[in-house]
Amino acid sequence: MPGRHPLLLSAVILSACVRAEAAPAPPRKLQVFVLAGQSNMDGRADFGKISAADRERLRKVQDRVQLAYNLQPPGLLTGAKGGAGLKERFGADFSFGPEIFFGIRLAEAYPEHRFLLIKRSVGATSLYGRWNPEWHAEKAKVMNEENAPPLYSDLVAYVRRTLAGFDRGAYEIRGMLWVQGETDGGVSKFGPAASKAYGENLQKLIRHVRDDFGVPSLPFLMVRVSTGDVGRGMDEAAERMNNVTVIPRSMDPASPNFLPQYEVGHYNHVGMKRMGDLLADAWLARYAGSPVSAVGVTTP
Repeated sequence: MPGRHPLLLSAVILSACVRAEAAPAPPRKLQVFVLAGQSNMDGRADFGKISAADRERLRKVQDRVQLAYNLQPPGLLTGAKGGAGLKERFGADFSFGPEIFFGIRLAEAYPEHRFLLIKRSVGATSLYGRWNPEWHAEKAKVMNEENAPPLYSDLVAYVRRTLAGFDRGAYEIRGMLWVQGETDGGVSKFGPAASKAYGENLQKLIRHVRDDFGVPSLPFLMVRVSTGDVGRGMDEAAERMNNVTVIPRSMDPASPNFLPQYEVGHYNHVGMKRMGDLLADAWLARYAGSPVSAVGVTTP
């Protein structure tokens, strides 16, 4: 090249390469998960009984994992302050659901990512009634829920409101966790209608979630917390729909899928930790590498 000294040219090329290498990588997108269900999603496990080692694990990831819980803005991933009923019935001042250990596991697996868990949960609620995306007063009345506000539309509005605080290109919705079914399985109290319709209603729920959040293949993971027609309905949804996973629950204390309880219906701190781990195991094994997420939620 005339008029250009070779050493000077080399220096220019080297400088350009250094500048290119020094350019910061684009920020990783916030990984968003939606959690919903009844009391075992809400959690009655005693947060005070988490081991010192697990508390340290939680502390190390709290700067990267936030929890938006029951209509509140995003905050620290930690136990929820309970009322007098929690203390009287379970001896706990603070409780937790599957979000604690689900969040810990994902943050440990992906140390360069940030996570947001958006949870809406209300105890003793049914898919036939309050969680039904196609809510109907007569069905809600069967479950004694006709005077309570519908929860599905409430969940969608909460997710949209929470994510409105972020740029649409700054996050990805990576999955939904569902822990519900005990109320629909209460045949002796409510009759067989809700239990028999659970599979159909669950598939409607998944379709609505994917449509309303704008993620057609959104992974949907659930724990088989009920048996009978409800459990069969969960299996049916997993067989008929893509990216749907049912995590079985075992009654064998030696099984890794055994979830210890305080009493029939509610899981203690050991059971709830195990539930969070099982949900994380399933998502990491089946969906972590899948490009299934969307840039943002759809708006009404």
